[in-house]
Amino acid sequence: MSLPRCALLWARLPAGRQAGHRAAVCSALRAHTGPFPGALGRVPAIACASSSASGGSKAPNTSLFVPLTVKPQGPSADGDVGAELTRPLDKNEVKKVLDKFYKRKEIQKLSADYGLDARLFHQAFISFRNYIMQSHSLDVDIHIILNDICFSAAHVDDLFPFFLRHAKQIFPVLECKDDLRKISDLRIPPNWYPEARAIHRKIIFHSGPTNSGKTYHAIQKYLSAKSGVYCGPLKLLAHEIFEKSNAAGVPCDLVTGEERVSVDPDGKQAAHVACTVEMCSVTTPYEVAVIDEIQMIKDPARGWAWTRALLGLCAEEIHLCGESAAIDMVTELMYTTGEDVEVRTYKRLTPISVLDHALESLDNLRPGDCIVCFSKNDIYSVSRQIEIRGLESAVIYGSLPPGTKLAQAKKFNDPDDPCKILVATDAIGMGLNLSIRRIIFYSLMKPSINEKGEKEIEPITTSQALQIAGRAGRFSSKFKEGEVTTMNREDLSLLKEILNRPVDPIKAAGLHPTAEQIEMFAYHLPDTTLSNLIDIFVDFSQVDGQYFVCNMDDFKFSAELIQHIPLSLRVRYVFCTAPINKKQPFVCSSLLQFARQYSRNEPLTFSWLRRYIKWPLLPPKNIKDLMDLEAVHDVLDLYLWLSYRFLDMFPDASLVRELQKELDGIIQDGVHNITKLIKISETHKLLNLQNLSAESQSRLSAVAKSQSRRNRGTKALGSKAAEPLGPDAEEKSLASRLVQQGLLTADMLKQLEREWMTQKTEQGKGRLETGTSLKGTRRKKKEPDSD
Repeated sequence: MSLPRCALLWARLPAGRQAGHRAAVCSALRAHTGPFPGALGRVPAIACASSSASGGSKAPNTSLFVPLTVKPQGPSADGDVGAELTRPLDKNEVKKVLDKFYKRKEIQKLSADYGLDARLFHQAFISFRNYIMQSHSLDVDIHIILNDICFSAAHVDDLFPFFLRHAKQIFPVLECKDDLRKISDLRIPPNWYPEARAIHRKIIFHSGPTNSGKTYHAIQKYLSAKSGVYCGPLKLLAHEIFEKSNAAGVPCDLVTGEERVSVDPDGKQAAHVACTVEMCSVTTPYEVAVIDEIQMIKDPARGWAWTRALLGLCAEEIHLCGESAAIDMVTELMYTTGEDVEVRTYKRLTPISVLDHALESLDNLRPGDCIVCFSKNDIYSVSRQIEIRGLESAVIYGSLPPGTKLAQAKKFNDPDDPCKILVATDAIGMGLNLSIRRIIFYSLMKPSINEKGEKEIEPITTSQALQIAGRAGRFSSKFKEGEVTTMNREDLSLLKEILNRPVDPIKAAGLHPTAEQIEMFAYHLPDTTLSNLIDIFVDFSQVDGQYFVCNMDDFKFSAELIQHIPLSLRVRYVFCTAPINKKQPFVCSSLLQFARQYSRNEPLTFSWLRRYIKWPLLPPKNIKDLMDLEAVHDVLDLYLWLSYRFLDMFPDASLVRELQKELDGIIQDGVHNITKLIKISETHKLLNLQNLSAESQSRLSAVAKSQSRRNRGTKALGSKAAEPLGPDAEEKSLASRLVQQGLLTADMLKQLEREWMTQKTEQGKGRLETGTSLKGTRRKKKEPDSD
């Protein structure tokens, strides 16, 4: 190769590479004169540089690093410059060089210093080797180094800078670990709210059990203030304060995720606002703020909203209402902001007692009773058995629309309505004023999601038990004394034990990454999916012992659901924060459809939505129809939620709200006739209440096992568990349980016994008459044709 040609090729190299690769090019030009001196001295220099790269923070979870694809280079328009400067590479020799590079312990150790553990090192090497072997032409610098190594003019370790460069291409997080740690540093949350830190706030904690008047006193301060904000955990509670405030002559707006109501005809903002806690403004100044159910600051999924309100609200006085278990936690958090906490303690206004006997049978129900179940299946089963006894019941569970819940509560509370029994889930624990005399726990086992996002079935906590039991005998109801018991005798001792335990103090408050933090993460990792960004953020995040990062499984579920749809990061983030029930397939597919329409820049109009949900909808004919209607209601909620974030793309919020009210009426009628729907579902085998009963029994069995493991069982129960039971004893036990649950009456049981005995006698006679012929036909029965 002539010197002018070499100079021309050299000039084509980028300016930044000329200095960095001058030695390599000179080495190539002198390849025929002998090995380049000093090649083996390069690795120690790299090792020295790596000492600052490793850092002193915790090692990241590298299993979260998803490798990007780096495509091999195709033929270059300028030709293979490296080959012209040196010579074409022998791929077989190159493969031997790469294998030698991979096996060197020094290289593996050096890679670890740069954040490439064994897993990442292996993935990076496979990608690096494929890139080298499959590229038609390589960059000049790496071509020259490989050529030198093949001719022993350089050491195999000289490949490391190129390997590291490739590793940072497929794992970009390696390039910016320090920046990512700074972005995800969550150790001083009070500093996120400079407006709140600019004023000295007075913090008043109203502590007490359910029905102690703590929220009443806080609301009185709210109503007497010049301006105020109420932050509640539920839409129902926000609606209640909104209505109370306006009824008291204090103009108040309503703000929830799906609804904005302004009392001023011109839309001017009122001085008072009732909102769900996620929707409170941390920049608007108020005289008084009320944060209800402050103990939910520990909630694995929503706790971040209470932390944000507590640290960020700009109010002269902040009134917190909740359990005493949160006092120490709040006091510690306020110590970091330099604010003192005044605690006001309240006692329950009406007495409540735990009965010494269980209900045992639905025949023992009285007016004012509320049976609390922890699954829809039990709701259906109990409602059906109550209807068989000629009684009428109201039904309340979590997935019912707010309007339906209120209608059922009104029906139960009405002294002139024949409905005197309530069947409900723990949804009655907050947000509904109910006239309950006695709370009856149908079961003490409740499905829950732990901090890792795993589903568990465990006995209810003391906090949950107190919250639900406290609904009996409320001060504002006609029953001035409350009673609590269980459906099954064996649960009663466990209930007493749960209620007598002290409530565990809250140890930490929840946090949640903001959209701005995720955007900054995405700036450094532009090709990473949003779900993977969240995983890496949580892994890199650093929190003080007073905080924890909330579970983001629902967010990640939505992110993965819409990942393939082209959206900007901010829009994608908003869609993923939309509250949806991921157990409802129609709701999930609707989020996907809404995002797809948005990405096409096609507004989701009222007429489009009507076609999508197939409106008009018919009244439910069975339980499945009712559940489908509830899912449609959730879809309309999703539309309304998005309409306040993307007004131009979801333009018909007012029309959709009217449609939702009409749907709410259809659902109310369905719930009013729920026992008829259950009966039809049973007839068509859409609902198997026998299986539901078995499910309930499995939960009871889990309680017994839990008691045994924790040595909480009584001696009598322990001795019974140790005794072997014969078939007759098992049958008797099952029959007695069915009677206790109200699935059988005494008369029905006797009838079943007579029928069983008759059938058994007939079968015995049949066996005697056909015994001889059976012996001769046994072999034939084994043949396929005879079967």
